[in-house]
Amino acid sequence: MAAGSASRKVIYAALAGNLMIALTKFIAAWWTGSSAMLSEGVHSVVDTSNQLLLLYGFHRAAKPPDENHPLGYGRELYFWSFIVALLIFALGAGVSFYEGIAHILDPVHITDPHVNYIVLGISFVFEAITFLIALKEFNKVRGPLGYIEAVQASKDPPSFLVLFEDSAALIGILIAFAGTAAAQAWAMPVLDGVASIGIGLLLATTAAFLARESKGLLIGEGARGRTLRSIRQIAADEPGVERVNDLVTTHLSPQQVVAALSLEFKDELTTPQIENVVASIERRICQQNPEVFAVFIKPQSSTTRDQRTRPAPAANS
Repeated sequence: MAAGSASRKVIYAALAGNLMIALTKFIAAWWTGSSAMLSEGVHSVVDTSNQLLLLYGFHRAAKPPDENHPLGYGRELYFWSFIVALLIFALGAGVSFYEGIAHILDPVHITDPHVNYIVLGISFVFEAITFLIALKEFNKVRGPLGYIEAVQASKDPPSFLVLFEDSAALIGILIAFAGTAAAQAWAMPVLDGVASIGIGLLLATTAAFLARESKGLLIGEGARGRTLRSIRQIAADEPGVERVNDLVTTHLSPQQVVAALSLEFKDELTTPQIENVVASIERRICQQNPEVFAVFIKPQSSTTRDQRTRPAPAANS
């Protein structure tokens, strides 16, 4: 399954689950007056909005190149992924902090807490299902890497955004459950507000991590080592190429890579022969690396390259 298709599958699953969860949490918060439950309801609404934004990002990223965007709209997906991280922080964490502080300053006893327990239990089941779907799809692409290492190496933010959202949701449900139980057991409704602040801290931490990873992709990250090695090897093996000088790549989307090569060609080649070599290299790179959709090749002698990269002499005092 292609990375984009897998990401959409995860997003649709999370969207369906969060819609049902958000509704039940808000009904429970209205019925019981629980601050932690209200924070969890807001959390689910934010997650639902996030999935819609990611789907919109996929739609925008699929637009073909035009005069204003000759390399296409692939980075729209990275932009909307970054916006999702900001929303988790601004809405999810912000509302949770507000509700927590308000209920600490003016504690409200939870009425009929068993409703909270039932709703949290149902929500945990739904969240666990979407989490397992996201985890299964992420495991297909992470290979032998650890989870954090795989996220840092990933070029497909929706795949790990949903995974981390679901992880935060499961932990948040446990915090809300603990806050409700503690407030009931010790007759201290202030603990419900404390649980809400705990959920806010969880969401703020998650959002900061996701924003950092999405920002790196938004401003431009190069291709992985396998793709780089393949491109270099293809160019070096092409008859007529004397040397591969420089290679620069950047991801415009998970499956869109732009590559720029500077090559030193053999001196005896004529212009038509160089053109044929360039065409052959471009064709082979795209055939063996489907994610590479644009290749730019610049002829450059090693002397020119050495002069360009040599440090400038220090100015006289």
